[in-house]
Amino acid sequence: MKKKILIIDDSMPMRYLLEAVLGKEYSVVSAPDGLVAMTWLLKGNKPDLIITDLQMPNIDGWELLDYLSGSYLYQEIPVIVLSGFFAEKINDLSTRYNSVRQVVQKPFDPMQLMSKVGFILNEQLTISAV
Repeated sequence: MKKKILIIDDSMPMRYLLEAVLGKEYSVVSAPDGLVAMTWLLKGNKPDLIITDLQMPNIDGWELLDYLSGSYLYQEIPVIVLSGFFAEKINDLSTRYNSVRQVVQKPFDPMQLMSKVGFILNEQLTISAV
């Protein structure tokens, strides 16, 4: 069974790019903002990884990270943050939110992102096997 990735980004081209790159190896679900993503999660869905933007309408990535980190159901799901913010504005995300495994600056190399995703999901597989 393929690992499931939830992609959250308000940019349709970005979601299509990530779905195309990651969809070959993983089951990919996408949402245009944190509100749609949280609705999907509250329906009992649980991804193996979340990739989220920070700047989005309705519920943005910051609010989503607060929600995930405060939830016993979702706080262990690893998160990759994609952001156009300057590094100094987001460099403390991984210390502020335990679930944030990587912060990737936009624009990014899709193949490098694929490598990071594989590493995180394999790391997660190794931890759960112990």
